[in-house]
Amino acid sequence: MTTKKPIDRLTIKGFKSIRSLDGFPLRPLNVLIGSNGSGKSNLVSYFRMLGELVEGRLQVWTKKQGAAERILSFGLKETTQLESYIEFGENGYRFILEATADGGFTFSEESLFSYGGLPDLQWTDLGSGHAETKLESHCERLPEQSDEHDCFHSISHWRVFHFHDTSETAGMKRVGVLHDNDALRSDASNLAAFLYRLLKESPDVYRQIRKTIRLAIPFFDDFTLKPQKLRSGERQIRLLWRQKDSDYALWPSQLSDGSLRFICLVTALLQPDPPSTIIIDEPELGLHPYAITLLASLLRSASKRMQVIVSTQSVPLVNEFSLGDLVIVERDEGATVFRRPREREFKTWLEEYSVGELWEKNLLGGRPAK
Repeated sequence: MTTKKPIDRLTIKGFKSIRSLDGFPLRPLNVLIGSNGSGKSNLVSYFRMLGELVEGRLQVWTKKQGAAERILSFGLKETTQLESYIEFGENGYRFILEATADGGFTFSEESLFSYGGLPDLQWTDLGSGHAETKLESHCERLPEQSDEHDCFHSISHWRVFHFHDTSETAGMKRVGVLHDNDALRSDASNLAAFLYRLLKESPDVYRQIRKTIRLAIPFFDDFTLKPQKLRSGERQIRLLWRQKDSDYALWPSQLSDGSLRFICLVTALLQPDPPSTIIIDEPELGLHPYAITLLASLLRSASKRMQVIVSTQSVPLVNEFSLGDLVIVERDEGATVFRRPREREFKTWLEEYSVGELWEKNLLGGRPAK
């Protein structure tokens, strides 16, 4: 059986403002805090790149970013390659990308590694000079129970969730196809189809999602999920809902932006068979203080089933976590650095102040520098 593994240690060198992140340990719950421009979003962007890379869309993603030079730390004159190691216990994945003349990337190195119970790393070289990863094609030839296959399976199922777009053209508000329901998409554009699948296949999870939504949105009763069959045979579905004591179906635009984002977050964090690692960028946007408290509880609970990396600027949200959950993100000589606060140094402070207050007072760092 294939196992989805969380990240133990992460190395990133030469990616945007992340000049050198070397063997940084990641825990089940990782709460990134820092000022605007510190580089939190660049770590989220790294995971987006990785998702595109394993799907064979690295070159397309690079062009959308404006070329390799805009991705390499401080441009080609300072950085000639992008390097990364991802370690899953005794196994991992490594790649080095170099810029090409047409603004893309080429792999100068790609490999899998394993300790395998031996004192030295055992490397599997996937070659060099290719434009798109060979990870999937290599792992397809291996037994599903192999460690190398587990690495590919884990990386390919990581999800970066970003529910900021709740405009009238947002995917979550439009009609979608019913069969697009294997996994919740990064922008929740298939939210209706995914919830319908949970209703039919995982009713206990669906009821828990509904119950949790009601805690923050008391007037919410349930979703109205009714697929419509077209003449072509395709089945479509739209996200409709109803209030308590009413059978009238309402549109998603009749929910506030914060309510809609909260529904997306609850679905992502309570989903069955979750990814090994999920990354959420500023989930507190537009949420009521009580909803933020609920969100923190959901994040803590989710971190027992999956690895959670969350970026935030919300003091109320930070208040809900311990110092050990935090990752301080700052700039040092223009480059992004990541560090964890030493809990023993703040033991006395925590007798009088909350974690968020320590951050607000700039005792933890991660605040705008003068």
